Amino acid sequence: MFDAWRLLPTYLTPHIVLCATALGLGLLVSLPLAALAADRPWLRALVLAIAGLIQTIPGLALLALFYPLLLALSTLTVRLFGFGIPALGFLPTLIALTLYAMLPILRNGVVGLNGVSPAIVEAAEGVGMTTQQILMRVKAPLATPVIMAGVRTAAVWTIGAATLSTPVGQTSLGNYIFTGLQTENWVSVLFGCVAAAGLALVTDLFLSLVETGASERSRKRVAFGIAGLALGTLAGLAPLLSNETATYTIGAKSFSEQFILADLMGDRLKAEGAGVMRKDGLGSAIAFRALAHDDIDAYVDYSGTLWRNVIGRTDTPPREKMQAEIVRWMKAERGVTVLGAVGFENAYVLAMRRERARELNITSIADLARVASQLTIGDDLEFLGRPEWSSLKSAYGLSFKARRSFNPTMMYHALESGEVDVISAFSSDGRIAAQDLLVLADPKHAIPSYDALILIAPKRAADARLKRALAPLVGSVSVEAMRAANLMVDGDTDKASPGEAARALAKAVHLPSQQVQNQDQ
Repeated sequence: MFDAWRLLPTYLTPHIVLCATALGLGLLVSLPLAALAADRPWLRALVLAIAGLIQTIPGLALLALFYPLLLALSTLTVRLFGFGIPALGFLPTLIALTLYAMLPILRNGVVGLNGVSPAIVEAAEGVGMTTQQILMRVKAPLATPVIMAGVRTAAVWTIGAATLSTPVGQTSLGNYIFTGLQTENWVSVLFGCVAAAGLALVTDLFLSLVETGASERSRKRVAFGIAGLALGTLAGLAPLLSNETATYTIGAKSFSEQFILADLMGDRLKAEGAGVMRKDGLGSAIAFRALAHDDIDAYVDYSGTLWRNVIGRTDTPPREKMQAEIVRWMKAERGVTVLGAVGFENAYVLAMRRERARELNITSIADLARVASQLTIGDDLEFLGRPEWSSLKSAYGLSFKARRSFNPTMMYHALESGEVDVISAFSSDGRIAAQDLLVLADPKHAIPSYDALILIAPKRAADARLKRALAPLVGSVSVEAMRAANLMVDGDTDKASPGEAARALAKAVHLPSQQVQNQDQ
């Protein structure tokens, strides 16, 4: 709970900035559209249909869709003007949330403006008012209570949907939820939910004062509601006044090992006197693209993922040859520096409960193929869409009766409870030993090696402080040490936070201490 409170300013401030900006843009676009569409049936049908269609797209999918679009646009602007636009985090999330906020404002705006009595409009025309004057002085004031009801709905939707922005690199209250779900830290999940709900309720309360004030012609109530919103926003933005600035941005994918390694890297940089910002919960493709486009400065990825998913190779060369080619290709094709291998491998493996494997006489993937049509596989949301799965299917002819997808933590629970028969596990996961799972042999070597590699963004290629901080990690972490650290976070008892596991890992592998540096050497 202490850690959750400590992180609140870090997560709440960008959440408020994001939601306030998205709602403001939603109002800026939706109110003029509503005014134009109110008296034009064809335009009204068109804009409401488009806004309604956007609402049918799941929030997380809408957020994710804008990342590749902005990435392509950024590449174009680099070629045309010599600079790119930020494609990760704030901008794609802002566009998606703005679109999400538009429907209730548009709909209520149209209903409110069309709901003004025709007799009142005729009276206004009778005294010589122009169409513009009727809109601004008659219709808009009378429609304000209905419009404010739409704004309240949009505000609550926006605050809730913003928690989904973590996987596209935007820090928000969703960081509590996504990290907590992965590490089974239910205090963190609950804290994030309560914080988001509290923010939504407070915002709705002040907006309701504006709504009722407009309805009752109470200027004091309207002023109080606006003042409350302004003061609340300013209070939430207070951490931005801090002099501390983030010098480096460290990325992490959406599982415990990545959180631990990102914390370990961040601790090394902080000991050098550098500010650190995190982008957690990134998908594999997003993480690498973010690095290659300088949206993050460093993160750990795995040789097999880079080989198959990024470079697009389907062969499986020896480990040393693969790493050498990855180092060459990354520098030549993307400008990315491979600082070195951390020292352990985290390969995809297929694992079963030992007693279930013994019952079916399975010790290898070749044995599994004989009975796979009778079994259910559980995967980590992305495995069955990766090239590794295609290689396994091609090599062994695997075809399962059913598939179920989970986040990695829930996947292990599903195997333990018997909901699935086999899972796509990770070789450095401490739960393999803790749950006495059998890792199935891969006699055809369909899955390549997955050595953990430290990657550095193009713009940081010559950054001495970054390299000095992270260089001691190269070759320092054994698979046994990584499994122990992972189990600290993922185990069923005495759970630790990723930060605590990172500090324990640093101690276990005897990383050299650092003196705080105030400037690059």
